Amino acid sequence: QVQLVESGGGLVQAGGSLRLSCVASGRTFGGYGRAWFRQAPGKEREFVATISWSGDTTSYADSVKGRFTISRDSAQNTVYLQMNSLKPEDTAVYYCAGQRYYSGSSRVSEYVYWGQGTQVTVSS
Repeated sequence: QVQLVESGGGLVQAGGSLRLSCVASGRTFGGYGRAWFRQAPGKEREFVATISWSGDTTSYADSVKGRFTISRDSAQNTVYLQMNSLKPEDTAVYYCAGQRYYSGSSRVSEYVYWGQGTQVTVSS
């Protein structure tokens, strides 16, 4: 099994920045794709960004492209989400997710490992 633990959420003013971290523990192995999703109150969980095991391939939701950057430190089994120019509409619980292989998918159903989530609140 794989456990994912997120950290780094908090309260920030619009235009500010936050960096989220997600550490994996347990049975980790190569080819392991990772992603960030988010869920605002009353809304469905939505894709934010994904990254391959090597870190060479990334993709982003249109709503965050140019503002958010996903990266990883494979030696530390850690994935990061640098969030800049934050907007009130970015307010949500952010979840780290993992899949057994990298597909670049934005579908919730294709990720089998999930963290507990970290709250990000952006005030106007």
